[in-house]
Amino acid sequence: MDLFQAQERIEELSEQLRQHNDAYYVNDSPQISDYEFDMLLEELQRLEAEYPDFAQPNSPTKRVGGSITKKFETVVHQYPMLSLSNSYSREELIEFDQRVQKLAGKKVEYTCELKYDGVAIGVSYKNGQLHRAVTRGDGTKGDDITENVKTIRSIPLVLKGDYPEEFEIRGEIFYPLSVFKALNESREEAGEDRLANPRNAASGTLKMQDSRVVASRKLDCYLYYVLGENLPFKSHAENLSAAESWGFKVPKKSEKLFATYQSIEDIFEFIDFWSTERNHLNFEIDGIVIKVNDYYLQEELGYTAKSPRWAIAYKFKAEQVETRLNEITYQVGRTGAITPVANLEPVLLAGTTVKRASLHNADQIEKLDIREGDLVQVEKGGEIIPKVVGVNLTHRPTNSEPTRYILNCPECDTALIRIEGEAKHYCPNESGCPTQIKGKMSHFISRKAMDIDGLGEETIEQLYAEGLIHNYADLYTLNEEDLLKLDRMAEKSVSNLLQGVENSKKIPFERVLFALGIRYVGETVSKKLAKHFKTVDAIINASLEEMIAVDEIGEKIAESLFSFFQVPENLDLINKLKSYGLQFEIVETASTQISNIFEGKTFVVSGVFETYSRNELKKTIEDYGGKNVGSISKKTDYLIAGDKMGPAKKEKAESLDVTILSEQEFIEMLDK
Repeated sequence: MDLFQAQERIEELSEQLRQHNDAYYVNDSPQISDYEFDMLLEELQRLEAEYPDFAQPNSPTKRVGGSITKKFETVVHQYPMLSLSNSYSREELIEFDQRVQKLAGKKVEYTCELKYDGVAIGVSYKNGQLHRAVTRGDGTKGDDITENVKTIRSIPLVLKGDYPEEFEIRGEIFYPLSVFKALNESREEAGEDRLANPRNAASGTLKMQDSRVVASRKLDCYLYYVLGENLPFKSHAENLSAAESWGFKVPKKSEKLFATYQSIEDIFEFIDFWSTERNHLNFEIDGIVIKVNDYYLQEELGYTAKSPRWAIAYKFKAEQVETRLNEITYQVGRTGAITPVANLEPVLLAGTTVKRASLHNADQIEKLDIREGDLVQVEKGGEIIPKVVGVNLTHRPTNSEPTRYILNCPECDTALIRIEGEAKHYCPNESGCPTQIKGKMSHFISRKAMDIDGLGEETIEQLYAEGLIHNYADLYTLNEEDLLKLDRMAEKSVSNLLQGVENSKKIPFERVLFALGIRYVGETVSKKLAKHFKTVDAIINASLEEMIAVDEIGEKIAESLFSFFQVPENLDLINKLKSYGLQFEIVETASTQISNIFEGKTFVVSGVFETYSRNELKKTIEDYGGKNVGSISKKTDYLIAGDKMGPAKKEKAESLDVTILSEQEFIEMLDK
């Protein structure tokens, strides 16, 4: 075989295998036997080994794995990968529908699809080739697991048909139940522990270093949402149908996995159908997702900090079991919050063995009259966190005594306090309670905060017990000599730890602010504060009124923030961290601002435009010093109104005396 023949045969085999893979894994209509498929694949592997220059980056041979990934690269999502807000009642769905219709001013079409209980993934394609696959992560960035995803046969490596040049498609990777059952049986025969549930097993499999093992696990995937700048259609349903023609395994109307409705009653019928039929599926679902079909309207509705306003997930009622409550204990969180915990007789619930469950707070214990020795009902809140939801009073022991909530911290014996208007009790001994101190340090090193490699909760415990650290600032005083004296600390692990501490000095200001562990100051609030004040000194010196004036910072957050910076010990910690080189101000990049004519002005952009796209309008506003926000309030200066803008926004703008501009009027403002 000469070079030309080899290249031609490799291309021919690659195309044949893609077609057969699509027929088997996507369309469930195999055209050849497994043996014949394997023979074609072996021939292609042999030719690629002999003529490596002709091997294609997304060859079908990539399906069998073979690459080893030592560390998964962190990738920023081009489009934020937000989770959905959950609903457990029909009333909430009715309210969602009413909100959407009010904004749209017309009858709205929705799509309904299954809420797959797996691992969310975003897969991007360039020129018809699989480019990258990234996990959800924290919604802003995730892990690049491309090599492992290439082994999943229902995800195409090369597309067919008339696809966009560049786009992303999102979906859920899961374990087929039949495959998961067979895997557990084989593990049991080999004397290994059974895997707890399909979702956790899928997540663990995708983070394995050896892609050959991932390939052997036979994961599956449904893709259900297309994103991009130049998509062929302006509705979710049409783009999903187009994605099927490009080779993706998508939920189909013909299989009742997908539907479009305008009536809330029809949506309820879809929910009722799958609430029972889900038991016949070969994969797990935990609810139904309802989305606005029209992309323009999706943009109009926009997003909250955590989820889109144009979609909602209806969760099926959680599985519930009864078991004995043996003892109530109390945990102390990093902010001092006390959480009562039910220690239970072990019981199987939603695929996992549950031994402990949350009791939330003193009010919940009193409301349900929960007592030690009771037979209690337990379910998984959101099918994740076990919680006690009721008591079987008919089986209560005659000598039962009402629960008396603790008065003192179980860790440091400090008298607990309860802030007016809050449900939880708190230990106020922030600087002396060991659990709070270690909790703050664990939060400080966490991935979303300082992301210090080589450090975990166990190491924090060890360092604290040995007296090497007393707060998170002490992490920057650690040295090789002291660390090498500790158990399980070899030269390599010490080197990794110290390098991780050093690298954390480059973490940007907003994440350092989040890492400080100030009550109510999460990731989103930290970003807004950093962007507004620019430096930590500006926040420290701000008045309570100035803090409340920041966009989306309420009185509760501002009071917590203000109080934190009134404590001398906290200021001392910040000064130490500053001296160690951490970032306490925004590093200004080269400005692209053209002018400051809109400085101090706030804009809402809504609708469809002729001269500019919405994103171009927003960029222009920022280039001229203005600020874009998603919703209209009394702080809004201008609403730029395009075609198809919802009447609710216009009405709200008029009621608040917000200036409404057409696209042409905005352009004229720029010209002037």
